[in-house]
Amino acid sequence: MPPALVPRGLVTVLGTSQLVCWGISYYLIGVFADAIIEETGWSPTAVHGGYSLALVVMGLISARVGRWIDRRGGRVVMSSGSVLCAVGCSLLAGAHSLPVYYLGWIVLGVAMRLFLYDAAFAALARIAGSGARAAISRITLLGGLASTVFWPLGHALIGALGWRGALLVYAALSLATLALHRRIPDDVAPPGAHTPRPAPGRRSERHHLACAWLFAWVVTCAGLLNAAMSSHMIGLMAALGLGAALAIPLAALRGVGQTAARLVEVLFGHHWHPATLNLVATAVLPLAFAATLPAPLGIAGGLAFAVLYGAGNGLVTITRGSLPLVLFDTRVYGQLVGRLLAPGFLVAAAAPMAFAWCEAALGARATAFLAMLLAASMTMASAALWRLSRNHA
Repeated sequence: MPPALVPRGLVTVLGTSQLVCWGISYYLIGVFADAIIEETGWSPTAVHGGYSLALVVMGLISARVGRWIDRRGGRVVMSSGSVLCAVGCSLLAGAHSLPVYYLGWIVLGVAMRLFLYDAAFAALARIAGSGARAAISRITLLGGLASTVFWPLGHALIGALGWRGALLVYAALSLATLALHRRIPDDVAPPGAHTPRPAPGRRSERHHLACAWLFAWVVTCAGLLNAAMSSHMIGLMAALGLGAALAIPLAALRGVGQTAARLVEVLFGHHWHPATLNLVATAVLPLAFAATLPAPLGIAGGLAFAVLYGAGNGLVTITRGSLPLVLFDTRVYGQLVGRLLAPGFLVAAAAPMAFAWCEAALGARATAFLAMLLAASMTMASAALWRLSRNHA
């Protein structure tokens, strides 16, 4: 039986929702942190700690949410995320003490796991099985522009309404995505549309375990770097010599790099095995951080960093969803991938504070060099995964 088809219009619905949902939740701290620190007097560590707490929550509930999507579908799960994100943004807007601020981030952590890419990918896998690959690529096209749209938008809203008023606008936008998520069908792909379980046997089990470990390492490192860059990319570029006035618009080009790379993948990537695409994507990331090493960072270097990092991260986001379609059993996609992603969320939770500590203790350039080494380890793991996938095929 051929792979099931994704219903017409669902790609546009999910792509639009991902653009908004990423912008009002995951990328929130990158533009709001300075305003919150300035008004409240809370330390940068305390403010960024709320974002880290949200990532811990995402890791703790990851496998459970995956099982929920496998059983119930994406409509109820992602709709719940829309409501909880509005609650979380409202709590942040009204926070005059750190306990309320952290409570807002706990709610946002639940919301992010319920309605960001991993939930959308699992919903598509439930609907279309192994036929979800093309849809996964396409919904990331709009989602990749979240930082490009919402970092400048958030900055403008803070200037006009203050950070508390801007967060209430974000809460309203979250409720607007409820109408999009209610359009997700509850259809389940027929059995023939799913990637079957690996054949029993010691060699197959060893292969499956090795693929799982390598995949988990790649997505864990990607999540760590993404969390660090989402909260500190603007500050890092400013500290490397660009200054805040240039760092904000250049960092926003990260989204352009993400979307451009994903567009190329949509147009031509269907000829490539997901493991090959993953290797190419992770090879770009060390080059992005290498562009920051010459001192001082100029416009050309900042542009190269933002666009290359966006391109590599954007493609890794796609392979994070498409690789499991060919490596594992898609009938339990949500549960299995949720379990493999959990360590990444927990490690990424420490990234904003660890990155801030490294930058303060070692300097911005040394911190960028360490990030380059971490990205290089992703490339090596991806090369091993590529080799395993070829041998298995």
